[in-house]
Amino acid sequence: MAQIDVEDLAERVVAGSRPHIARALTLVESSRAEDRERTRELLRLVSRHTGRAIRLGVSGVPGAGKSTFIDALGCRLVDEHHLKVAVLAVDPSSSQTGGSILGDRTRMGELAERDDAFVRPSPSGGSLGGVARATRESMIIMEAAGYDVVMIETVGVGQSEVAVAGMVDTYLLVAVTGAGDDLQGVKKGILELADVMAVNKADGDNAPRARQAAEDFSKGLELVSAQAGERTVPVLTCSALEGTGLEDVWQAVVDHRHWLEHNGSLSRRRAEQQHEWMWNIVRNSIVESLRKDPVVADRMAGIEAGLGTEATEALDGAQQILRLFARRVPDQPWAQGRPSAG
Repeated sequence: MAQIDVEDLAERVVAGSRPHIARALTLVESSRAEDRERTRELLRLVSRHTGRAIRLGVSGVPGAGKSTFIDALGCRLVDEHHLKVAVLAVDPSSSQTGGSILGDRTRMGELAERDDAFVRPSPSGGSLGGVARATRESMIIMEAAGYDVVMIETVGVGQSEVAVAGMVDTYLLVAVTGAGDDLQGVKKGILELADVMAVNKADGDNAPRARQAAEDFSKGLELVSAQAGERTVPVLTCSALEGTGLEDVWQAVVDHRHWLEHNGSLSRRRAEQQHEWMWNIVRNSIVESLRKDPVVADRMAGIEAGLGTEATEALDGAQQILRLFARRVPDQPWAQGRPSAG
């Protein structure tokens, strides 16, 4: 990225300049060392303008209609509630080429056309759980730019549910009937993450099945919440296609935000997220430095080539790499007070 004035960029982001918001997001997505340093400075400058937005994670199995749901809900929030809405939609990256379709602007076409909406698709880049490495930093940029609601849509596979739940205030699980995600197909761990649940595609002939699924999910969630001694998670039906039920889902999100604020959970949740973010930065910095260290990289190729099928070979190989890297620690940026922003 060309040389930029970080202070000027921060001012223009806070002022809501869309070209500069896009430029800031490109900066935080960069993995170049000099850009990571600029990212840290940018986040420091804009951080005092953050903290007020509703951070909403939206997840669910492929086919649940997450993008259509976000498009319909986002348009309603902009048009009827007069809120500024940002969507950070994470697309899966190819493990072979690193490429990504980045089609969410197409699937959220109506919302993307709104002046008070900003849809940003970004590749997961192979990050754990399909959540882009810079998603959390991007969320901060959008809050600083004055967006009232920041939604994060995950690819809905693997550990993405856990990853997004660790950076939002409200975790919304979108389900659908007839796609294998009925009650017995949803793991208890996923149910424990949900703050609000919506059964989508409750329209036409599918409406009765959606209502029955909502009842089944509600019973399952009552058991989970009763065991944990927590609030009962609301389960609602909606149709993103017809626009029905969306107001009830949004009200459930708002109610959850109020619940968090009134019992002090919001500040505790965000403090815990900061703690986890810090350790993610530490882990990412160490792994990045390990992979980039020329001495380690030279030996790593030989160690990898010698791996067979026995588990002990992987253990021995890992030990060799770690011992070699330990001797190289003083040469690493993070060991000299310059960690990657993660």
